[in-house]
Amino acid sequence: MSSAYRGDETLAQLLAQAGLPQTPADIRSLVAGVLAAPEGEVPDGWMVLVGARLPDDLAGQLRALKADLAIGRPAAAPDYAARIAALRGVLARADLDGFIVPRGDEHQGEYVPPRAQRLAWLTGFTGSAGHAVVGRQRAAIFVDGRYTLQVQTEVSSDLYEYRHLVDDPLTEWVGEALPRGGRLGYDPWLHTAGWVERTRQQMERIGLSLVPCPDNPVDRVWADQPPPPLAPVVAQDLVFAGDSAADKRARLAGDLARNGIGAVVLTQPDSIAWLLNLRGADVPCTPLPLSFAILKDDAQVDLFIDRRKLAPGVEAHLGNQVAVRAPDELGAALDGLGREGRKVMVDPASTSAWIFDRLHMAGAKLERDPDPCALPKACKNVAELAGTRAAHARDGAALVRFLHWLSQEAPSGTVTEIAAADRLLAFRRANDRFRGLSFDTISGAGPNGAIVHYRVSEATDRRLEPGSLFLLDSGAQYQDGTTDVTRTIAIGAPTPEMRERFTLVLKGHIAVSTARFPRGTTGSQLDTLARLPLWSLGLDYDHGTGHGVGSYLSVHEGPQRISKVPNSVALQPGMILSNEPGYYKTGAYGIRIENLIVVQPLDLPMAERPMLGFEVLTLAPIDRNLVEPALLTQAEIAWLNAYHNRVREALEPRLAGEGDAAVVQWLRQATSPIIV
Repeated sequence: MSSAYRGDETLAQLLAQAGLPQTPADIRSLVAGVLAAPEGEVPDGWMVLVGARLPDDLAGQLRALKADLAIGRPAAAPDYAARIAALRGVLARADLDGFIVPRGDEHQGEYVPPRAQRLAWLTGFTGSAGHAVVGRQRAAIFVDGRYTLQVQTEVSSDLYEYRHLVDDPLTEWVGEALPRGGRLGYDPWLHTAGWVERTRQQMERIGLSLVPCPDNPVDRVWADQPPPPLAPVVAQDLVFAGDSAADKRARLAGDLARNGIGAVVLTQPDSIAWLLNLRGADVPCTPLPLSFAILKDDAQVDLFIDRRKLAPGVEAHLGNQVAVRAPDELGAALDGLGREGRKVMVDPASTSAWIFDRLHMAGAKLERDPDPCALPKACKNVAELAGTRAAHARDGAALVRFLHWLSQEAPSGTVTEIAAADRLLAFRRANDRFRGLSFDTISGAGPNGAIVHYRVSEATDRRLEPGSLFLLDSGAQYQDGTTDVTRTIAIGAPTPEMRERFTLVLKGHIAVSTARFPRGTTGSQLDTLARLPLWSLGLDYDHGTGHGVGSYLSVHEGPQRISKVPNSVALQPGMILSNEPGYYKTGAYGIRIENLIVVQPLDLPMAERPMLGFEVLTLAPIDRNLVEPALLTQAEIAWLNAYHNRVREALEPRLAGEGDAAVVQWLRQATSPIIV
């Protein structure tokens, strides 16, 4: 039982007794940052940032202080009208006719910390993509098709006009809403250089100016904006990383030197985490320490990160060729690169315009190239592949336990989407090396399964009803690997149409799984394989077939993908991708089958050129109740039977060893061969 906080004077005494240098003010600032980061699987894990092996009394007071600060003052209901009015006041004083507010941060990441959730604070919109434009009299919010319904429930139509992110061009709306010759402001930290260049040209064509703002106007009116997150940064053990940070730095630095490039500015936290073998927890679902870095051609690195986040031992892990510098020193470091006359590599697709502008003003010679960490990070080494296989075995056992539980409980009609997601999380949490979810679980019953990026809430939570389909897309982060798996499960007896559509999706899934292709092939060239069975009946799906996946990093990783969208990056051995064709009948049901696969070289005796194929990593039964064998070829049936045999052989000993006799029996039935 935790004790009450006894005040700063007591805390000061306990810190002194423990021989720690921090003051209560230091601790309060630290805790504010901790509260701005996700809670994590170990609620007291943040205390390592105060000191190692803390006395129980001090730990208790730290816990109590955190609880007090978390409660804070009761928050009033957001007054979005007052917020937009305050922003307009700032715009008027800055002689701006409008300002664009993206959903993003300085790293252009998929997940952003509370401090960067400016779009949600200003409008109420909580989706993962979109932006708003606020003018002197009019304002609009732009979202894609995933959020056309959500935006109407979260954002007031009295304050914002609703616009489609793709179908309604930004230039069209601002051309109507802003006066001729008007000035549209933007925060150069929150947009890439490529976006600024394209948008500036578009604005100039309609008589508007795109104006960088040295201070974000939203920040000036957001009085209680959270601080940057402070979550512990730890070293990723070499047994999981496979290659030392020193070796990675040396390889990349050698490439820079051979190409006459003096330095590269790294802005993607997953690239920095990979390069330096670090992991953190500043944002949900992805073990990232938010940071910037400069890698030079002599393999030295300047790492721009709040030193308070570094757990004990991390600086020793980094070594003397990595200089830890405060985040606000980045600008001066960029200026230094310019003064030295260095050629500096920057990625225009992911680097903020602020960094480009600073380098340009400093006189640096810019080399526009993709992030040099992206490709080697995507090609997993032997240790990373061994780790991800182990992670998938543990994850598969958790999924089987869940599917067995679902088979017992779902027929009653009492299981809800939230209850199902919570139960799966509980099974995963029992696994060794579990570090959290790799994304928010998509738990869609019936018509909710037809919403591709559905996120269940208390307001939308449906029961899993007999005669329906349940689509479950989920994944986990383990210290040795990242998982992502989708299974569609029949609740009760499926209809003939459900079985037909599921089997067509399965045929496309098998086609990708069994593909053989020459080196140099891109994922875009394989995408058609997944769609052909659906196309034969005039059906399709509106998302990519596969995305890259990291190694205890981002579940959505580039540069590889399988998609209709052209991609020039060839598939290479060690690349992990998802294989997830689907079909969605609006208002009725959704189907998706997803495994993770890894590119492997093939030894084909008659091959005239190097060939590649895929190894399936995911271990989980595919619902045989939804398979229509008459639609499968003998080769496809053989693949499904072989896959299920592999799942059973891999998972049964693990489950039997833990005494799950009923689960083992269910697994045997779920993976029994289809005989025709």
